[in-house]
Amino acid sequence: MNRNRALPSMEVAVPDASRSATRRVDSLPSRSHLAHARFSRDWGGAAVRVAFGMVWLADAALKWLPAYRTNFLDQLRTGAQGQPRWLHPWFQLVVRLVHPRIALFAYGTAIVETLLALALLAGFARKFTYISGAAYSLFVWATAEGFGGPYSGSSTDIGAAIIYAVMFLALLVVNARSETSRYSVDRLIERRWAWWHRVAEVGRPPAGGGDR
Repeated sequence: MNRNRALPSMEVAVPDASRSATRRVDSLPSRSHLAHARFSRDWGGAAVRVAFGMVWLADAALKWLPAYRTNFLDQLRTGAQGQPRWLHPWFQLVVRLVHPRIALFAYGTAIVETLLALALLAGFARKFTYISGAAYSLFVWATAEGFGGPYSGSSTDIGAAIIYAVMFLALLVVNARSETSRYSVDRLIERRWAWWHRVAEVGRPPAGGGDR
């Protein structure tokens, strides 16, 4: 027997642990980036909502002052001045409706704006709040602000209430395109009562109920 005969070569498959480890390490930054992006989106949306709530809180505080109730009807009459003739019946109807109930409407306005401010700050019933806020802002724009008019060559803006309405609608769109805000009371309520999403969220409920 020839002892010098070369032994057959043997190939052993050794798993490349370094590559798999590299792949695992490389996947971590992407997950971290996604988590950071979600945090920034949630925090940014909540910050805008809270800032808007602070504006409404300031407006509501002014509505509780005695001067507001004293001048409530005068503000409606001022909004009606200079309007086109075809709008006169609308403003006359509003004035006739409010005149015998000035205190009721003045306090009602203060209460509504206070509730909107608190709901925005807390993130409570957001879908309902955004829709109600937009409708209320349009009503104020069509009455006390006189549709932002009358419009002439010297007009400089279209009124603040219409901008508030657009802001509420923008928050509604953000609500529809994002998950439940972690910086809201709605998130806590939905964990306990899944049906609350109908009041707080736009769209279908998350799979499995409660939290999204």
